Amino acid sequence: MTWPGRFVHNRQAVKNPPALTVSVVIPVYNERDTVRALLDLVLAQPEVSQVVVVDDHSTDGTREILAALPKSESVKVLTHPRNQGKAAALRTGFAATTGDVVLIQDADLEYDPADYPLLLSPIMAGKADVVFGSRFLGGPHRVLYFWHYLANRFLTLLSNMFTGINLTDMEVCYKVFRRQYLSDITLVSDRFGIEPELTAKLARTKARIYEVPVSYHGRTYEEGKKIGWRDGLSALYWIVRFGLFP
Repeated sequence: MTWPGRFVHNRQAVKNPPALTVSVVIPVYNERDTVRALLDLVLAQPEVSQVVVVDDHSTDGTREILAALPKSESVKVLTHPRNQGKAAALRTGFAATTGDVVLIQDADLEYDPADYPLLLSPIMAGKADVVFGSRFLGGPHRVLYFWHYLANRFLTLLSNMFTGINLTDMEVCYKVFRRQYLSDITLVSDRFGIEPELTAKLARTKARIYEVPVSYHGRTYEEGKKIGWRDGLSALYWIVRFGLFP
């Protein structure tokens, strides 16, 4: 799928398209420097059937970039009248999806859409209902913050203790699932609480969950990274909250 007259696939299209359609949901907040390049990469993936972009009231020019995108039936851009957080943007995006499979994609270029075939293959093969990417299973990654790494591993361990599953990277952006599982859960968290909430609630559905390695090109704070220590403390609350209560 491409914008008319603009994008060209950077690899051969699959000869036999997948039986399941794929919707990619992209929450966006103040990502003017990356959002257009990210959309180019997403739209270059032949597995993608629909893209839903949700702008969470950006104030840096991102909204104007999105408003200027070429019209396409396969790309839907939604906007929030006020900033509500990543979780709210994902809820808006999930409600607009039509694909059989839903894939979450951040807009900051830390995650590479070239990993879509690997993420989708367990579901397309009929082996999985949910797939988590993992930055800790051997994929190439930029070497950055030790304490962020340690915090991610600790939060994943704590989440696993409550859910009873053995993930290696609960906080990863790349979560992929059959859309039908969204109808079985109600999402209520704000901001980055969506990661432990999705994990806990998908685990309760008894879905078949797989993990695959993904590449990770982390940003520094000078380059625009947003998540901080307060979000880590918030994640602790949400892990316990959703671990103890449905």
